[in-house]
Amino acid sequence: MPLETLMLRLWQWRGRVVLLALLLFGAGAFTVFSLPRSFVAEAVVAPSETTGIATSSLLSASPAFSGLLDPRPAGNFAIYLGALRSAEAAMQLVEVTPLLAVLAERHAAGPGGALRQVLGLQREMDLDDARNWLTRNLAVTQTLGSVTWTLSLAHPDRDQALVTLRHLHAFAEAKVRADLEDMARRRVVALEARLAREQDLYIRQALYEVMAQQQRVRLVVAADEAVAARLVSAPLVEQRASLPNRPLLLLLLLVTAPLAALAVAAAAILMSGLRPAPAATRAAYRMEPAE
Repeated sequence: MPLETLMLRLWQWRGRVVLLALLLFGAGAFTVFSLPRSFVAEAVVAPSETTGIATSSLLSASPAFSGLLDPRPAGNFAIYLGALRSAEAAMQLVEVTPLLAVLAERHAAGPGGALRQVLGLQREMDLDDARNWLTRNLAVTQTLGSVTWTLSLAHPDRDQALVTLRHLHAFAEAKVRADLEDMARRRVVALEARLAREQDLYIRQALYEVMAQQQRVRLVVAADEAVAARLVSAPLVEQRASLPNRPLLLLLLLVTAPLAALAVAAAAILMSGLRPAPAATRAAYRMEPAE
């Protein structure tokens, strides 16, 4: 079908296109306003630089031609970031927060919950659901041109959003601290056993230096408040729910609904195989003069 004929048929179907666009926009707006909303809790952290055992590659700049910092976390801070989304973190949330009850309530709500109830697909929430929720709702974003990172957690309950983010930060920091302390303790035990049977004076002196380093690590871990991530801004939660972003979604619907209606109408015209309109009809719509 020629493009001229397709445009003419779309003009003739302009009323149907507008009606379809309004229907699509209405359906999309209903879906947007029916989605459950969530509060976002945020905290700003940075790699701890108070001791030598908390070194991170984020503190060293990239080559001058890039002008950016190395975006890859390393050291204890990388372990901290990995622990935030780990299965152990999800297990901790299940134990200290009513996360499974909240997930079960949202799973049973809405049209989807009613359909699952009718089909007999309801089930109990478990640790896998908690970990999937944590992966989807926890965002870790590096600040461009800086060494700080923003932790954002979306939760349907405002108070629980703040409590959950605090628990996650405390768990990840405690895990790094426990790993460092355990590693230093085992090394000290091994060094003491080696010193008990070592007779060479020079080797014993080197072993003493290594033991002094491990004892320093144990002292720093016990004394410092943060060994992996230092809180730049304490966890805070917004006053009003912001997810999903309704104004942005409605704006996108205003653009996509007419385009989708035009695409559906064009597809219908092309599939119908209609013949070109007569010349009198083209003249009526001023597409070309009648003969």
